Amino acid sequence: MVDVAIFADTMGEPERVYEWLDWLEGKLSYPVHRISFGDLRAKVMEAAKGNIRAFTAPFYTLNPETGKKSILRRQCTNHYKIQPIVKEVRKLLGLKKGEKRKKGTHVEMIMGISTDEASRMKTNRIKYITNVYPLIDKGMNRQDCKDWMLKYDYPVPPRSSCTFCPFNSNQMWQSIKNNKEEWEKVVEMDLAIRSQTTNSRLIEYELYLHHDCKPISEIDFNKRGDERQLDLFNNECEGMCGV
Repeated sequence: MVDVAIFADTMGEPERVYEWLDWLEGKLSYPVHRISFGDLRAKVMEAAKGNIRAFTAPFYTLNPETGKKSILRRQCTNHYKIQPIVKEVRKLLGLKKGEKRKKGTHVEMIMGISTDEASRMKTNRIKYITNVYPLIDKGMNRQDCKDWMLKYDYPVPPRSSCTFCPFNSNQMWQSIKNNKEEWEKVVEMDLAIRSQTTNSRLIEYELYLHHDCKPISEIDFNKRGDERQLDLFNNECEGMCGV
């Protein structure tokens, strides 16, 4: 039995994700708690302008002298997904800041990861929280989930991830590009983060949203060879987003 669903909102999801969540809330027998650490896009843009300390999302870096590519440390999942969800769990348990849980308290956290994303399964770092994976237990992959939704005449849910997430596949980038307003914001951020190199002592090289380390407005998302980008999402992004 599920007591509550928690949606940690980065305020950077595609519009269709919020529309689908609105629909879902009307179908569930339990409440959905929408929580947020803040506007992730706004934070990145402020850092790019030098107004706040540089924020290290997993942007790709390029050394223009050597051509070497790398990737920055990922903070966004922890700050904007994991910590807010844990904070909400503690709130639901009636725990105040710094207060220890009562002996015997245990939480099962259901994670919607399918068999084709099995590499994203993690053991929760908090001892009294156990991550459970019902789709894995049932042997269901992403297509199985879509087929189940269609069988019962439900809309197929869109993938949840920030519109500007560097782990987006080329297919996801193309989908975002089809939304003019969302795409303009992505292009704006891609340009802005390269100015962050001049405003931060922590970042030395040019920053990009796409692993090709080119302005995202110049990328052909229909080209072949996108497997590396898909692997990055499954291997690096934890089960708090993208399911």
